Amino acid sequence: MTSFSMAPLFRQSIGFDRFNDLFESALRNDASSSYPPYNVEKHGDDNYRIVVAAAGLQEADLQLQVERGVLTVSGGKRETGNEGVTYLHQGIAQRAFKLSFRLADHIEVRSAKLDSGLLTIELERVVPEEAKPKLIPINGERPALQG
Repeated sequence: MTSFSMAPLFRQSIGFDRFNDLFESALRNDASSSYPPYNVEKHGDDNYRIVVAAAGLQEADLQLQVERGVLTVSGGKRETGNEGVTYLHQGIAQRAFKLSFRLADHIEVRSAKLDSGLLTIELERVVPEEAKPKLIPINGERPALQG
């Protein structure tokens, strides 16, 4: 019996731009956490967007938090007091949810808005000057010692 480890694929991250990140995202969000559906989009080299389907929810029903490089989106329908309502069919889910996304280094949440039942979270890679790659000139001369 042959087995192989999928552990290298299990890194849910935004900003690393690797296929296995998307693959792991799909695997990690199994049936218990696949609600609500969401998209992770890349817009240019440094801009990303997460779009969460939040049908029937209002801004007060949703919470976004970033802690230690993990973006957590949680929500749930508040009690509306519809005691006299009997649903003949209830296709709009109103259960609580929690989605987590590990953000790569230097990825920052820029904004979030709820429009037409879609929660859109804008992300941007902001690399500080000291973390950017630097070109080092190659020449045969040694720098003069100051002293």
